[in-house]
Amino acid sequence: MKKIAILASGEGTNAENIICYFQQRKTAEVVVVFANKQHIGVFQRGEKLGVEVKFIPNSDFTNGVALKELQKYNVDFIVLAGFLYKLPEEILNAYPDKIVNIHPALLPKHGGKGMYGLRVHASVIADGDNESGITIHYIDNNYDRGTNIFQAKCIVKPDDTPESLAQRVHKLEYKYFPVVIEAVLLGTPICQIK
Repeated sequence: MKKIAILASGEGTNAENIICYFQQRKTAEVVVVFANKQHIGVFQRGEKLGVEVKFIPNSDFTNGVALKELQKYNVDFIVLAGFLYKLPEEILNAYPDKIVNIHPALLPKHGGKGMYGLRVHASVIADGDNESGITIHYIDNNYDRGTNIFQAKCIVKPDDTPESLAQRVHKLEYKYFPVVIEAVLLGTPICQIK
């Protein structure tokens, strides 16, 4: 069974959803969550599901400690779930095509450094887009530029606020992120995901 590490920087709702999914499916296992901030919701969410959540400061990602921790847990695959720090080359090289991220818009639009959370939804609305959604993609050393794996769409309503649009996008995240991760791990064709 493949071993997954989740990296998170916030409340951890996607992390919680992914952990629950794999605890039920038994096709892979989330063995650890790394949080680069202290006193955030992901600690409680992970621990209540029996998954260790470790604080790994940003400096430990750049000085090699994080990579050693990933290796200590025999991690095969890394999932970024609201993780707001650019991974160094050392980790990217150790996990080629084995690190995925989810972005709350249809890349390549509304991506790049500083584009996360409500900022993304505000940008979608400001540009007058009539649809938004999610993009699940591999990561490389450029923000939101890695190869796209999967996209799902939702409409942008004329009276949307960043918060109301975020709610619809979150539903897509919860529905598809675990399923796409599983498909990538098992080699299932992404085109079969509905």
